[in-house]
Amino acid sequence: MTITIFLVALLGAMALGVPIAFSLLVSGVALMWHLNMFDPQILAQNVIEGANSFPLLAVPFFMLAGEIMNAGGLSRRIVNLAITLVGHVRGGLGYVGIMAAVMMAALSGSAVADAAALSALLLPMMKRAGYNPARSAGLLSSASILAPIIPPSIGFVIFGVAANVSISRLFMAGIAPGIMLGAALWLTWWWLVRHDKIEATPRASMAEVRAALKDALLALGLPVIVVVGLKFGVFTPTEAAVVAAVYALVISLFVYRELKIPQLGEVFLSAAQTTAVVMFLVAAAMVSAWMITVANLPGELIALLQPLLDSPTLLLIAIMVITMLVGTAMDMTPTILILTPVFMPLIKAAGIDPVYFGVLFMINNAIGLITPPVGTVLSTVAGVGKVSMDAVTKGVWPFMAVQFALMFLFVLFPSLITVPARWFYG
Repeated sequence: MTITIFLVALLGAMALGVPIAFSLLVSGVALMWHLNMFDPQILAQNVIEGANSFPLLAVPFFMLAGEIMNAGGLSRRIVNLAITLVGHVRGGLGYVGIMAAVMMAALSGSAVADAAALSALLLPMMKRAGYNPARSAGLLSSASILAPIIPPSIGFVIFGVAANVSISRLFMAGIAPGIMLGAALWLTWWWLVRHDKIEATPRASMAEVRAALKDALLALGLPVIVVVGLKFGVFTPTEAAVVAAVYALVISLFVYRELKIPQLGEVFLSAAQTTAVVMFLVAAAMVSAWMITVANLPGELIALLQPLLDSPTLLLIAIMVITMLVGTAMDMTPTILILTPVFMPLIKAAGIDPVYFGVLFMINNAIGLITPPVGTVLSTVAGVGKVSMDAVTKGVWPFMAVQFALMFLFVLFPSLITVPARWFYG
């Protein structure tokens, strides 16, 4: 009965068009009323405490770093480097998109920011060269979702806070699967365009490659600083976010000089608006998370899935399927905030490594960003790239299917994630 009330309140509010943050508050209040413990003071206290977290300070600074990266020319230099390396091969601009997405993921941590940058820079070039617009938009959409998986990842910060799991370890564990997902996209693109007659850019000379590498070197230095700093304990993930934002600001203002002082207000405002949305979601979700715990919903779910606790693989498959279904109707942040307090007791009861689960869970939620009908990244690519939503949705299916297949491969063979993770964090 308790689960039913929670779901009816949450889904009913969403169906009426209530914003997701307020829908979370409605579901929390409904549970409080059902348990005869409604108290406005408890409600307000949980909202405040939901955002009162030092690790969550990483979110606004990573958001700011992404905005500065796009406004200050870092994204463009990374794309230009990728073009000089692989732009001349058949379907080269697609490979450029994948390479640029991997490198940009290590700068911003935001799939939407990367999708906007890649669509603005590459989609017009791909259209002029004769690429299929739907397939190109689908590729860039699926490549953009590497950002929540490859560190620094805003999604890992939110999951780490919600699940009380080491954010540094999540960052390190996301490197290898993120690169593997990029490699899977590379092979899929090769298969799809192997017979296409597409105009390729001229092969860049070694001098042009060296010039592009030199131009992008400072941009590429940012992920190295963050990963090395986290690996050797120089700074925490929150401090890494500050380092990333300051580094991007200094490079954009004083080295590349593409970001001007008068533009800073607009950049800061954009980052603040995005951060406000995320942080209000986190604060509102704390009410539901607290009520989920008080109402013992995880206990009820454990009892329901008791037969699967002795088989971690089957349990993970069930959880991944549930997350996939939720991801079709809900954005990444609320999905993490709602499902994490429900799933974590199950994960602990089954003896599953929480860092390994966190990576799987994040991959699933990242793919949810390109899963119709919601698909935030699909909407971003369609809007920025001036492609119809139907075309983007049609073009993303083969890439999304491959990413889901690789995710379930990670479920069947955990060592694909756990072994490289131990290399990074020892």
